[in-house]
Amino acid sequence: MLSLTNKRIVIGVSGSIAAYKSPDIVRRLQDLGAEVKVILTDGGAKFITELALQSISQNKVHNNLWDKEAELSMGHIELAKWADAILIAPASANTIANISSGKACDLLTSVILASDAELLIAPAMNQQMYKSNALQDNLNTIKNRNVEIIDPEYGDQACGDIGQGRLASSSEIAEQVARKFTNNKLTGKKVLITLGATIEAIDPVRYISNHSSGKMGSALVDACIESGADVTCIYGNISTILNNRSNNISANSAEQMHTKVMQNIKNQDVFIACAAVSDYRVKNIAHDKIKKDNLDLTIELTPNKDILADVCKLEEKPICIGFAAETQNTIENAQKKLKNKACDAIILNDVSNDDFGFNSDENEVYFLSKNINQKIAKNSKYKVAKKIIKIFIKELL
Repeated sequence: MLSLTNKRIVIGVSGSIAAYKSPDIVRRLQDLGAEVKVILTDGGAKFITELALQSISQNKVHNNLWDKEAELSMGHIELAKWADAILIAPASANTIANISSGKACDLLTSVILASDAELLIAPAMNQQMYKSNALQDNLNTIKNRNVEIIDPEYGDQACGDIGQGRLASSSEIAEQVARKFTNNKLTGKKVLITLGATIEAIDPVRYISNHSSGKMGSALVDACIESGADVTCIYGNISTILNNRSNNISANSAEQMHTKVMQNIKNQDVFIACAAVSDYRVKNIAHDKIKKDNLDLTIELTPNKDILADVCKLEEKPICIGFAAETQNTIENAQKKLKNKACDAIILNDVSNDDFGFNSDENEVYFLSKNINQKIAKNSKYKVAKKIIKIFIKELL
């Protein structure tokens, strides 16, 4: 089943009479689960209003490269990073020519040049314009850059002509976008992922925990499912929504998470230990709420079991990927963890940086293994997760 769950799509609407179909394309993308933002070119604005597109997309419509307020935060770069895919529907002959030439003459073409997202183009124009040598040359140039062209349909046109040039149906366009995210590199593989923070009770009211939101682990779950894996997710305390296509198992404390992992690790092909597991728990949990009468309070801690290390010691262990949250000597400490736990790879998080990591929607990590030391630059956690899985498939699977 095709899905765009958790996908972010930028749709560019350029100057074609077919622009009146754009709200329906937005709706079809949303029906598949996508969040959609619209870039409306000056030409597109001649055929469809900004208000119509804003009402359907439920997001601000972007139309000006020189918007002072947006560009204070480099708005076109933010849009480029935000997108998982950019769809131009309808794509006019002029817009196609600009893309073919590598121009950055407006907001849409600037975002395209600044993005590494999937790019899809749905041409719509007069049949004679469509079959012209210049237009076909431009399309061939774009195809050679691994851009997908959604072929227009044959039929009656607004100008009275009959031929190929009509915009493809809204449903077909949405489905072709969804197919860009169908990848089967992990088909038949079972992946177990831990995520979120564990909670170690002090008394019935208080506990020891950390700032993990579970967003990075949730993004990894989505990336693995997208690649065809059968995913089991064991989660602690989180502030994110879990994919309903994974087998989701709750585990509150480190001890509970250890038990759940060991109960489910058999026959798993891959284990990704993304959870922020407490290294220690309270040795003697108070049965009643501790009162503050005693101002000199001491709490004795005892070590928790090491989930990653214990999985790595299994006789038939899966491929094991751990996470290292570090604040100093980050590479050195992560490499020590890689060696000491005998895992196959470590994903290094520098949690001392307030711009990404804990509680953020963005992250920047290093993928470390015996033969790999690769930085994954700051981006949305979903895109970082996709790159982690891509490296893992290429180097370790």
